[in-house]
Amino acid sequence: MSIVEFRDVSRIYRNGDHVQKALDHVDLTLEEGKFIVVLGQSGAGKSTLLNLLGGLDSPTEGTIVVDGKDISTLTPNELADYRAATVGFVFQSYNLIPTLTVIENVALVKEIAPNPLSSHDMLEAVGLYDHIHNFPSELSGGEQQRVSIARALAKNPRILLCDEPTGALDSETGVMVLKLLLSMARDMGKTIIIVTHNQNIARMADVVVRVKNGRIQSCEEQENPLSVEEVDW
Repeated sequence: MSIVEFRDVSRIYRNGDHVQKALDHVDLTLEEGKFIVVLGQSGAGKSTLLNLLGGLDSPTEGTIVVDGKDISTLTPNELADYRAATVGFVFQSYNLIPTLTVIENVALVKEIAPNPLSSHDMLEAVGLYDHIHNFPSELSGGEQQRVSIARALAKNPRILLCDEPTGALDSETGVMVLKLLLSMARDMGKTIIIVTHNQNIARMADVVVRVKNGRIQSCEEQENPLSVEEVDW
């Protein structure tokens, strides 16, 4: 069953006389519960696609339908509700509040999410239960990334959007994070969408979307995606 549909979507940025077409008449359908990788070089339009899907930006043209709802017509307040209830975000920057402990950072989602999951359970799932009373400055980069994933999970989103989630991590921690994201799709039925230029991550995907110059080059389902262990890192 499809959960995301881009219908003839364009996003154009204007700065004086300069016009940049970040997305150019994109049509894309994504199924629920899949591990999806969006591949493309820097400037290809990957992050723009993610921002539009996350309700952080609006299309210049076209329609974006998520779970049967046209989010391209929502008001700012409605978009805030959509972000709170439907999507979670994992970025390279962890966006943790330095004056709050790990458990307090994750528990923040209870203030906005309509059906949040247990903060303690999510931190246990990412292997950080022993660090719940630590502050972000007391954690490694990989641990902070896992806190951000636990926070995104605690929102209980239908869709998790990840922008280069392992880009700033060492290989060992990156593999740990990818295992967690894969299990969210395989075991929890979440739709995971990862934007990256890493071809190895694409080898594990159920669906690989290739973006170039603001256009979808291909959207292919892989019959036998690899496990994390099978990829040569």
